[in-house]
Amino acid sequence: MGLKQKDAADLLGLKKRMIQYYEKGNRDGKSVTIPKSVRLACYALTIGISDFDGIKVSNFDPSKFKDREKEEDNSEATADLVSPESEIERESA
Repeated sequence: MGLKQKDAADLLGLKKRMIQYYEKGNRDGKSVTIPKSVRLACYALTIGISDFDGIKVSNFDPSKFKDREKEEDNSEATADLVSPESEIERESA
């Protein structure tokens, strides 16, 4: 998604540490699977949906995160969560 881990965690309602576990693929030596709800939320963000209450769609504006990214230290890793398509491909392989 090209977001910093903290930004991705905030948008997904997760702790930054969970994003790190998902990126790494394991936690304390045990395999970590990204839940379907998180994969769907990532997909929604990639197509521009930031929130949906069952009636109204709120659009995601990635530019506000890009501006913050310039201000912050570039040494922090960015969140590159698995896209739903690649996760499905991995499951079917």
